[in-house]
Amino acid sequence: MKLSTAEFRAMQSLPRRLGQRFFEMPMFRSMGLDLQGKDVLEIGCGSGYGAYLLNQLQPKSYVGLDLMSEQVELARRKYPGFQFLIQDAEDLSQFADGSKDVVVIFGVLHHIPDWRKTIDEIIRVLKPEGSLFLEEPRGVDIKIFDTFFRWGHPDTDFGLKALEEHLAARKLVIQNKQWTPLLTMYHIQK
Repeated sequence: MKLSTAEFRAMQSLPRRLGQRFFEMPMFRSMGLDLQGKDVLEIGCGSGYGAYLLNQLQPKSYVGLDLMSEQVELARRKYPGFQFLIQDAEDLSQFADGSKDVVVIFGVLHHIPDWRKTIDEIIRVLKPEGSLFLEEPRGVDIKIFDTFFRWGHPDTDFGLKALEEHLAARKLVIQNKQWTPLLTMYHIQK
């Protein structure tokens, strides 16, 4: 799903970049994020700031995906040394089974109408014992944001309980879970 104009602007803002740099990345690192020498896929790369931060950890390879061409164009302009693709996360068929060590999602899964299919695709592309680092707001928080800011998230059953049930059904293990006032952060292992 494409972002609304209001959310698109919010995702380009200085507070968003500061949050990623000084809160989200340190939290992921404290939860075990180590990318050195690893093959990394970022789903919902946006304008590329997450790519910049992730590549500071020296992965072997990095690919960032986003459905919005506007986001990918910004990312390619700002960070020409990284690989960005306009791609729907519900279909990762261009990536081989077991080809990624780590998949990272900075709060984008709730934007994907068939988020379960995306999780299943992530499982397929992760190597054995590969990791998914994921942050998401609670379902109720999404509804509150939509009420006040009119961001227009898809009307799905996404919520942390539904997410955790799907992860358990797929035999994924939550290695670490950290609740914060705006996001719940996960380190999930295949």
